[in-house]
Amino acid sequence: MGTGRFAPSPTGDLHLGNLRTAILSWVWARRTGRAFVLRLEDIDRVRSGSAERQIADLQAIGIDWDGEILVQSTRHEAHTAALDDLAAKGLLFECYCSRKDIREAASAPHVPPGHYPGTCLHLSEDERQAKRAELAAAHRLPALRLRAPASRWTVFDELHGEYTGPVDHFVVQRSDGVPAYNLAAVVDDGFQGVDQVVRGDDLLSQAPAQAALATLLRIPVPVYVHVPLALAPSGARLAKRDGAVTLEDLAALGWSPADVLEWIGRSLGVSGARTAADLLDALDMDRLRAMPLDPWVVTPPTGGPQGA
Repeated sequence: MGTGRFAPSPTGDLHLGNLRTAILSWVWARRTGRAFVLRLEDIDRVRSGSAERQIADLQAIGIDWDGEILVQSTRHEAHTAALDDLAAKGLLFECYCSRKDIREAASAPHVPPGHYPGTCLHLSEDERQAKRAELAAAHRLPALRLRAPASRWTVFDELHGEYTGPVDHFVVQRSDGVPAYNLAAVVDDGFQGVDQVVRGDDLLSQAPAQAALATLLRIPVPVYVHVPLALAPSGARLAKRDGAVTLEDLAALGWSPADVLEWIGRSLGVSGARTAADLLDALDMDRLRAMPLDPWVVTPPTGGPQGA
């Protein structure tokens, strides 16, 4: 049946929203007869000790996985091979823009918010040589961007149905020579046989571009499940700064992992779940697919679990 995955970035401790998404990723994979794998996406920023604490927290709430944990930074050769493949097909172009250049040009009315305006897409070779010389003088290298195969792409999501969104000329190799997250994630999903991606719904808008890239690399496009985020009472995305929202912080207030699981379970309409296995038993596919799309608003506790 394929494979599901949870792929955190080791930039800090997992908070309640991350743990809830991890549980849903695990339940969705197990309920559909899939294997479940864990990947640490560490090619960007990493905080010392975070990976070990994240693994320990997932084990503490009863999530298991199949096979060895994949560390993304060990896959550099595979990511580079994918870049070479795209380059051989004429699907990459150099981008010489600074963040300021992109921010100013992206304010044009025809550019979707946050998207690249195409500044370097159609430069002549003479213009490219001049731009390379300018960057070299500033001790910088160009980034590599994808020549998007279409302006829009459609994916299927278990909760949102067919979703069509714009495909950007997004960065696939950063100006420091490191393969970008969007490329690495797609390549590694293909390597791990991932055909089901459960993650926060803030990433739904990225799915069309990732699906387009997967198609260009001849990697099967997964079925997506974009689940509701956890928010702070302010309406902002939940973060550690909001209070006691990690297992460690909650433990200091007298919460056990079972107490945390029961709280997460209630947010999913399940009462009395004290283990991950309880949630797996309670959340059948009909219940999963009927999940409300409203975010989970979390009020961080200041005391023990009684009455939370």
